[in-house]
Amino acid sequence: MMPLGQRSAVRPAPGTQGRRDHPRRPGAEHLRAAEGRSTCGRGSGGGAGDSGRPPGSGGDDLRGRRAGPQARWARERASRRSRGRAADRPAAVGTMRPGEERPVEGGACASVSELELLKLRAAECIDAAAERLGALSRAIWSAPELAYEEHQAHGVLTRFFRSEAPAGAWAVQPHYQLATAFRAEWGSPGGWAAPRPLHLGFLCEYDALPGLGHACGHNLIAEVGAAAALGVKGALESLAGLPLPVKVIVLGTPAEEDGGGKIDLIEAGAFKNLDVVFMAHPSQENAAYLPDVAEHDVTVKFYGKASHAAAYPWEGLNALDAAVLAYTNLSVLRQQLKPAWRVHGIIKNGGVKPNIIPSYSELIYYFRAPSMKELPVLTKKAEDCFRAAALATGCTVEIDSGAHDYYNVLPNKSLWKAYVENGKKLGIDFISEDAMFSGPSGSTDFGNVSFVVPGIHPYFYIGSNALNHTEQYTEAAGSQEAQFYTLRTAKALAMTALDVIFKPELLERIREDFKLKLQEEEF
Repeated sequence: MMPLGQRSAVRPAPGTQGRRDHPRRPGAEHLRAAEGRSTCGRGSGGGAGDSGRPPGSGGDDLRGRRAGPQARWARERASRRSRGRAADRPAAVGTMRPGEERPVEGGACASVSELELLKLRAAECIDAAAERLGALSRAIWSAPELAYEEHQAHGVLTRFFRSEAPAGAWAVQPHYQLATAFRAEWGSPGGWAAPRPLHLGFLCEYDALPGLGHACGHNLIAEVGAAAALGVKGALESLAGLPLPVKVIVLGTPAEEDGGGKIDLIEAGAFKNLDVVFMAHPSQENAAYLPDVAEHDVTVKFYGKASHAAAYPWEGLNALDAAVLAYTNLSVLRQQLKPAWRVHGIIKNGGVKPNIIPSYSELIYYFRAPSMKELPVLTKKAEDCFRAAALATGCTVEIDSGAHDYYNVLPNKSLWKAYVENGKKLGIDFISEDAMFSGPSGSTDFGNVSFVVPGIHPYFYIGSNALNHTEQYTEAAGSQEAQFYTLRTAKALAMTALDVIFKPELLERIREDFKLKLQEEEF
């Protein structure tokens, strides 16, 4: 793979330009040219800025919280809130902040590298599609669907890519391996003499939560994945010639909240030959990485014997007693669990009538640990608690594991450092590395993806301090304010993907990080 050469000229951009939306900060100067010195013209397309929205706008299942010291994270978060998130708020359309210069806007400027111009072009393409992308997100948000039942979202997303100009640019495969999964693929023009294109994957999630709707913001995950892919495609299309072939692949991955659609797709071969994958998840902070943990879920069924609870209770075997004992056993076990381990569950079925000794009870439990190495140890301790409850009550027990375990997400430091560098150019204010590793997290089937292909799963602020999996977060995920942050995050992902394409040394480091982390997991 070779870096971007002089022979690949950037065509003038027809779309709108995204204005950076934060005070001037060190390290970002090469994305700007001083007003009056730039020879780059401003485009006239219909981007976000033309519609009155701020230009430059930019899993995990958060079913649990990660253990560990959180004081630093809490202090940093409180400090950021007290500052009013000044660095994260969009400026008024047509205004710039004190000391800020207008960014380079299309064309070619000798003072800015060709790769940086490509990144700017990617951002412009995302701005130009802002209205369509917002409509895509709202359509998914307004009709929430549960895992494996996302038929409306599947239709919205596949129609979106099929309708992108020019006609037929994206090869779309609906119902790809799963009824509500899809694959959309675009190949770069030129450079096909190379033996194999570089395959970059962008992942979309779109399932909702029962009773809450999109309280984890998966409508925004779908939008981020689609937007970033459009940005990379648009940037590469602006080149007169490409020194290497690239394929941009968008995968629609259903059932993150329950079941693990990405794991189904891994087993079906959907991630085979992908070189790097990208996605981003809504949160309360901007974090390049969070240590999402491994998770194993079980359904536990106790079988007893029914009897009249008043006349002859001694003839019965109380399955509800077994469930209560199991719940109590696990609560007592917590004293001996490691700080980062998590056990949480519910009693789903406890009988039908007070005067009947329950003959059946059912519990659902999740077990979480920082790594797949620790998870079986925790699972064994919990299962002993279930069996002990059955023995004490005379019941029998059946322990059924979920279809898939969710793996912990492997960090790829080279990749997320590149993402942070690009995000800062767009004004994203990231939490510190210390805060990343001490803050709360949950579990996601992206963890399994991170064991088969290098990838990044950052988190992004959406304009609200509401917590995921709450009614307030559902409202925030559907708000207009969330659009600015969502599209800004998509730009950072697209810019990072361009780094991967045109910096072969970065791709090599990403691959080395991936191999090293797999070795550390001994998995």
